[in-house]
Amino acid sequence: MERKNGEHQETERKERDRIIIRTSAVGIAANLLLAGFKAGVGLLSHSIAVVLDAVNNLSDALSSVITITGTKLAGKAPDKKHPLGYGRIEYLSAMIVALIVLYAGVTALAESVKKILHPEQASYSMTSLIIIGAAILGKLLLGRYVKKQGEKVKSQALVASGADALFDAVLSASVLVSAIIYMVCQVSLEAYVGVVIAAIIIKSGFEMLWETLGEILGQRPDPEMTERIKQILTEEKEVMGAYDLILNNYGPNKNYASVHLELPDNMQVEQVDVLTRKLQERVYAQTGVILTGVGVYSYNTRENEPSRIRNKVQNIVLSHDWVLQLHGFYMDLKEKDMRFDVVLSFDIRHQEGIEILEKELRTEYPDYTIRITADVDTSDI
Repeated sequence: MERKNGEHQETERKERDRIIIRTSAVGIAANLLLAGFKAGVGLLSHSIAVVLDAVNNLSDALSSVITITGTKLAGKAPDKKHPLGYGRIEYLSAMIVALIVLYAGVTALAESVKKILHPEQASYSMTSLIIIGAAILGKLLLGRYVKKQGEKVKSQALVASGADALFDAVLSASVLVSAIIYMVCQVSLEAYVGVVIAAIIIKSGFEMLWETLGEILGQRPDPEMTERIKQILTEEKEVMGAYDLILNNYGPNKNYASVHLELPDNMQVEQVDVLTRKLQERVYAQTGVILTGVGVYSYNTRENEPSRIRNKVQNIVLSHDWVLQLHGFYMDLKEKDMRFDVVLSFDIRHQEGIEILEKELRTEYPDYTIRITADVDTSDI
């Protein structure tokens, strides 16, 4: 199954990379063309706002170059040193893009403030207004195209670039409006518009940087994805519950996962092996997630007493609002042994929570050995 999964993944990756590189190349060409037109208009009309808009297009082109480079490097085949591949390089390239955007924003802000302190008279012509208007239309079309392609291949970098291009069109429209106001009313707002543009660029850069840091540090999985995986796992009648799902991301669309299944205590190892292999194939086929590890909890099937005690224990444990879930409950009536896991919120230290629960349960069941394992609230199952 691993070989089949690997071949399918490699085909999907190559197609995804091809679309990202082609889309980024279109973005580079379009942004360089727009930057050239805007720079010419800005220099001829002495408009700092138009010049800064051209600089913004240049930073977008550079971002696309880095996106292509990151995609190429991320597509390197796994090796002994990096057995899970180089997919996370895409997140590092996105961080570089964010830093470039921040630099462009800070530079634009400094230049705009200089123009406010030392203003220069702008001189727009009808030709320059037509060029700016055409640039706005070009950015709108580019933004829609890039965003659509990004959504198609689930590339956050392309989606962000497309959204940024659409927003750039709005900024360019504000430059056009300020130019028209100047031509009609002889009131120069372009330096102040430049400050607004710079502030928005800086904000965009910080947002991109924060989002990329989140991807590198590891974020909570998408609830829809975890719910879908749980649904697939619990479709089998033997599986009473699926818990402790952990998703490890090694680049866009490259997710490995581990999970615990609650199975009857009378299942044989051979039956568990058949079941888990079937579930691994089904999860991958329907979600693209590779289930690398499947742990097992057993639940009592031979006596009725454990079910009664489980309900009582569950009422005691879940009476605390910092306990999110109880699972993996199993009792050995002969050995007087009780064990289960609890998912604790981030509102209490794990050791403190376990001590409180053990104290309460020892009072209720003094003859039992009580073993409680605290699980981290890593996902919604």
